[in-house]
Amino acid sequence: LAACAPDNEASPTVGAPAPAYGARTLAGDSVSLAGLRGRVVLLNFWATWCAPCRHETPFLQALYQERRSGGLEILGVSMDTGDAGGQVADFVREYGVTYPILLDPQMRGMDLYRVLGLPATFLVDRQGVLRWMRIGPVGETDRDFLNALEAILE
Repeated sequence: LAACAPDNEASPTVGAPAPAYGARTLAGDSVSLAGLRGRVVLLNFWATWCAPCRHETPFLQALYQERRSGGLEILGVSMDTGDAGGQVADFVREYGVTYPILLDPQMRGMDLYRVLGLPATFLVDRQGVLRWMRIGPVGETDRDFLNALEAILE
C-alpha cells in the first residue's frame, strides 16, 4: 500500500509522530492534534452513511464518558462530503455524542492517514506519537484495541 502513496508523503507508522492534522468543529472552532499534546487522542474517521460507524458510535461515547477524566480525548472526524453539517449535527444529536466532532468535507484526513475504508481509528499518545491504528470498527469486546488503549493511558 505504501507504494501507492506519493513519494513526499509517508504512510502513518506506529511508533512515529502522528501526521499533523486539524479541522473545524460543527461550531466552527479549530482543533488540532498538536493542540491536544498531553492527552491521549483517539482519532476516529467516520461518516453518517457508514453502518459500522453508526454501530461503533455508542461504544466510543461510553468510552469517552468513562475515560475522559483519565486523559482520553476523542476526535470524531466526519468524512461526509459537501455541505453535510446538518446531517452530521442530526447524527450527533441522535447518538448523544459529546466528544468533539470535526468536519472534513474534502477528506484531507483520509488522504493524510491513508484511510481506505471507514471507520478508521488511530491512537496517539501524550507526546503525539502514533501508537495503534485500525481500519474497521472497534468495540467493547476488542481486546487488541482495549489493551492498546490501556497501555497508552497508563
